[in-house]
Amino acid sequence: MRTKSLKKNKINVITLGCSKNVYDSEVLMGQLKASGKEVEHEAPAESEGNIIVINTCGFIDNAKAESVNMILEYADKKERGLVDKVFVTGCLSERYRPDLEKEIPNVDQFFGTTELPQLLKALGADYKHELLGERLTTTPKNYAYLKIAEGCDRPCSFCAIPLMRGGHVSQPIEKLVKEAEGLAKNGVKELILIAQDLTYYGLDLYKKRNLAELLENLVKVEGIEWIRLHYAFPTGFPMDVLELMKREPKICNYIDIPLQHISDNVLKSMRRGTTQEKTTKLLKDFREAVPGMAIRTTLIVGYPGETQEDFEILKDFVQEMKFDRMGCFAYSHEENTHAYLLEDDVPDEVKQARANEIMELQSQISWDLNQEKVGQIFKCIIDRKEGGHFVGRTEFDSPDVDNEVLIDATKHYVKTGEFVNIKITEATEFDLYGEPVA
Repeated sequence: MRTKSLKKNKINVITLGCSKNVYDSEVLMGQLKASGKEVEHEAPAESEGNIIVINTCGFIDNAKAESVNMILEYADKKERGLVDKVFVTGCLSERYRPDLEKEIPNVDQFFGTTELPQLLKALGADYKHELLGERLTTTPKNYAYLKIAEGCDRPCSFCAIPLMRGGHVSQPIEKLVKEAEGLAKNGVKELILIAQDLTYYGLDLYKKRNLAELLENLVKVEGIEWIRLHYAFPTGFPMDVLELMKREPKICNYIDIPLQHISDNVLKSMRRGTTQEKTTKLLKDFREAVPGMAIRTTLIVGYPGETQEDFEILKDFVQEMKFDRMGCFAYSHEENTHAYLLEDDVPDEVKQARANEIMELQSQISWDLNQEKVGQIFKCIIDRKEGGHFVGRTEFDSPDVDNEVLIDATKHYVKTGEFVNIKITEATEFDLYGEPVA
């Protein structure tokens, strides 16, 4: 191993997992920059720096494997003298720290999800309280995530998030407004509100579900044109949010509400606190309250005890509801969750076949819905230029997970980071093609 590098330290932060992890990495980087540290997010190999911080995901098997592989890769680079120090933080580290410390001793230190001050100290920086809400954003300049709460109080049987993130803690409205104002001053036009559970927002601080009041305050922030809602929970959804969505143009007619399943047998075992009847009514109420809204959901197939009949009920529901956007995952048997006590009795190949079947069904639904958009004009935000296309989104699409609008860059010029009216000329299952109109 080489001796400690004499060059100026450069910290490279690598983020794995969800948007909540992206947010945490941005907070870490903002703190490091304020302490005078040179820091970059996912720097290319030739300039990646000598100190590595890996922000891990511990949610399901695939995500855990990706995180472990990344840690092993950099532990090996440290062994070979290519980097000086490797620190690991995030959900995997929170959940499996003793095992990781034992199995990968070449990592300098592991930190949990609530140990930002300790991580900063290890990196030679001080935690600055006055920086609350200030981040070094890693997303394109026009949008940013706004994490309105941390943790979750729900008892869902399959989920390890409370083990990694703790109970639900809402952020105060005034703090979030200040953070939004700072983002807007830096050119952010779209806020994507994230939490493990938006529905629960405010119950701890204000003794009531207070998402609507938060939104009322955020729409007043100058420069913010779109506000998007991610990760709502179906039980106890605050319906006053829908009234606000309908009358307030800044709030996108879009909601991400993971339903996980619809068969009453599976919902009961999952401890979701709802039924097929209640869920179906909720979705119909959504569409009645905000006609034309886009509903995104995620589903889990292959949960312990899921029969072919349960799966057929789910398929029928997907066909009936025609979700605008959807993700579907094969169940992952997670230790220390309530469902871990059940037998993981659906074979892996059956889980995968069911997931593929649901996504094929959704692909056709998405194709049909997209054909209806041809000839229509949508206000789009332009995120980036990629290859021969400018890439944008409508208000019905969230970054990275939903449809994109592609504009031929050889024929048209549009400015990235700006809103443009686009006429849709063609559509596939998951992409729209269009051209700018005056």
